Amino acid sequence: MKKQKLSISRLFVLGIILLLVVLLVFRFKGRESIQIVPSSSPSSLLLSDSKLRLPLSSNFIYAKVTRVIDGDTIVIDSSQKIRYIGMNTPEIETSECYATEASEINKNLVLGKEVRLEKDVSETDKYGRLLRYVYVGDTFINNELVKDGSAKVETVKPDVKYESEFVTWQKFAKVNKLGLWGRCPNIDFLR
Repeated sequence: MKKQKLSISRLFVLGIILLLVVLLVFRFKGRESIQIVPSSSPSSLLLSDSKLRLPLSSNFIYAKVTRVIDGDTIVIDSSQKIRYIGMNTPEIETSECYATEASEINKNLVLGKEVRLEKDVSETDKYGRLLRYVYVGDTFINNELVKDGSAKVETVKPDVKYESEFVTWQKFAKVNKLGLWGRCPNIDFLR
């Protein structure tokens, strides 16, 4: 009888320990995916459960895209215009080759979605648009547009954080004649 009580007690204790370990693992695993980043309002904090592990940084904000102006400019829910850093797409207003396609591709990637906006060095351009790298989940939108040939690399100092990555993917798009590289005989319009 004593052996049986001891055995049941041991099983009970082991069960409790196992339960505590499982709870601790889930508790800490969940914390890894929660990031605190400043929202568009400096006085409030926003929790995000993005798959990417982000450092605590004032360089990130989250917003919803409400409008796509063209291949490299969007409007977020605060009515602020965002200009993608490091790349340039053909202009719709001057009917440049591949402008409509680049705009549609951008629209499919971001419209109506929550985006993570990353600042480099500069805050805005000469038109007052916020300069940002744009992400939807794990997808780096600026890079995707360069990679699929919708955009040409155009870095302007001091905002050059991802320049080498953009150049690499532009070479890939050019070699494979993707997007504007295969459709536009003269892409000099893209500075």
